[in-house]
Amino acid sequence: MTIQTPLGRVRGLGSAKSGVEHFWHQRLTAAALVPLTLWFVWIVARYAGAPHVDVVAALGHPINAALMLLFVVAGLYHMALGLRVVVEDYITAKGSKLALLFFVNFAAFAIAMVCVVAVLRIAIRF
Repeated sequence: MTIQTPLGRVRGLGSAKSGVEHFWHQRLTAAALVPLTLWFVWIVARYAGAPHVDVVAALGHPINAALMLLFVVAGLYHMALGLRVVVEDYITAKGSKLALLFFVNFAAFAIAMVCVVAVLRIAIRF
């Protein structure tokens, strides 16, 4: 016996009719961030203390630029998903919740755009 409606069982949604997509996005970004973070740590360790020209040359390589963009976008999206859960769970006032959710999404998008532009400027210039 189940408390789900037949339509809910067919769609695979929980009682709130949402959340599964959010759950999977968070898990997929976490899985993608494991190798990307290992690559990022390797790049930082490899070029720590290196001359600026060497670092720009490394980030100018198309594969490194693409991996950096993936790391930044996946990391910020993962951060925004996690902060959304925190705000939804712990902020009870509707106005504050709405404002914080807007701020989290706007900040993540703005930071992502700044990082994307910076990496593309390095990659295209080199």
